[in-house]
Amino acid sequence: MIVGLTGGIGSGKSVVSAQLKTLGAWVVDSDQIARDVVVAGSPALAAIAKHFGHEILLENGTLNRVSLRQKIFADKAQKQWLEALLHPLISCAVDAQLATSHGIYSVLESPLLLETLQYKKTSFVVVVDTSEALQRQRACQRDASEVDQINAIMNAQLPRHERLLRADWVLDNQHDLKYLSAKVLQLHQHLCQMTEQTL
Repeated sequence: MIVGLTGGIGSGKSVVSAQLKTLGAWVVDSDQIARDVVVAGSPALAAIAKHFGHEILLENGTLNRVSLRQKIFADKAQKQWLEALLHPLISCAVDAQLATSHGIYSVLESPLLLETLQYKKTSFVVVVDTSEALQRQRACQRDASEVDQINAIMNAQLPRHERLLRADWVLDNQHDLKYLSAKVLQLHQHLCQMTEQTL
């Protein structure tokens, strides 16, 4: 069984996926894959540098993510160009990692699970949910980003109410870590039961 795990920026997806991994799930992190496909020397990074100019690279030859983020959120056409380049590469890498799964069940962690076709790879969607105010607060603290930039990312993601409508299971992350941990354990037990029923 492949479980899709998603949520808005700053919702706490990574905390949830880390706990599920500890409990025995096979976790595929699409964000990490997105970073891997643009490492220094990769064809994708070369294409990005050719398109945006070499100022999109840092001195050590790696991608200047802050600069790229500013460019694509300021220009929808540039964002679409980047997605057309990267999404097929990410999808292939996701499939390869899911195929090697040896966990109790697999988890595809993705901030854009429902915005892209990634949700079609899954049979059960978990949404980590918190208020938009908490999202902004956590994301600004974690990324040292400006509120305007966090708002731009949030606006590019599916609205909160639409994510919740498409969830098979909602994890409330508006409390402390102890509360969240207990809710994740409940989710894990439910997923184990579902997996046993399909065997």
